[in-house]
Amino acid sequence: MWITPARIFYAGLLGAPSVRRLGAWTLYFTSDAPLRVALVNGSGGSEPWGDGELAIVPPYTGHRVESAGRRLPDVLIEPESIDIDRLGEPLGSLLRARGGVFDAAHPMAARLLDRLRDAHDTLASWSEPLRAVDADFDTLVFGAPLPARALDPRIARVLALLEEADTSSLSGEQLADEVHLSFSRFVHLFKEEVGVPLRTFRSWKRARSWLRYVTQDTNLTEIAHHTGYPDSAHFSRSIRQVFGLQPKDVMAGCRRLALHGDAQGTAGQARKHR
Repeated sequence: MWITPARIFYAGLLGAPSVRRLGAWTLYFTSDAPLRVALVNGSGGSEPWGDGELAIVPPYTGHRVESAGRRLPDVLIEPESIDIDRLGEPLGSLLRARGGVFDAAHPMAARLLDRLRDAHDTLASWSEPLRAVDADFDTLVFGAPLPARALDPRIARVLALLEEADTSSLSGEQLADEVHLSFSRFVHLFKEEVGVPLRTFRSWKRARSWLRYVTQDTNLTEIAHHTGYPDSAHFSRSIRQVFGLQPKDVMAGCRRLALHGDAQGTAGQARKHR
């Protein structure tokens, strides 16, 4: 698994997830057994979205995914980090169409599948630690750095504060003060720029930060504390709401993975499983 500030490449076990609701563009792809995706509707039920070799699910979209294969690699791209309108092909048109489920008969999907599968094979044999740098990730996976989105400087400042350990727990009111906005104006501008309310965004980022610990032999109470959850029960419930699995099940699927790009040093140096 390779984690950078705005990207993740995961190649562990799929498990049997229930509803997932990830705050990133999620690209699932297969090399053997087909995958199947169903979207969660307003009443909590599922509506089939399609079968294929590649699925692109928009951020914060509830969905279920399954595959006959034990492993289902996926790539996560933080939506606030990219300018979709300036994205090149093959990724650009697929994201601008709000994703979908595709097979290799789709020209753009076929090109993207080739890139993702090549990246998967390259990473599977990689022996050196990879840096937690988005541009490095993009170059290896997509062929070139993805164009960055130009956010309002005040919201960009807030996102930077949320990344820092000593300011990540600032309240909404405190963040508004940091960028010299009234709280009501800050709340409106944040959602306008990022696409979701601050609370939703923070919930996703907190759950995402936990992935740095999944290869460690650390108890859940310690992990909950390090990632900002009040207790292990709250932590487990939140992780299941996002990833569709209990933390222990996610950790079981990641136990033999190498972990790359640990910028905060929380998970030690990259470890090979061979």
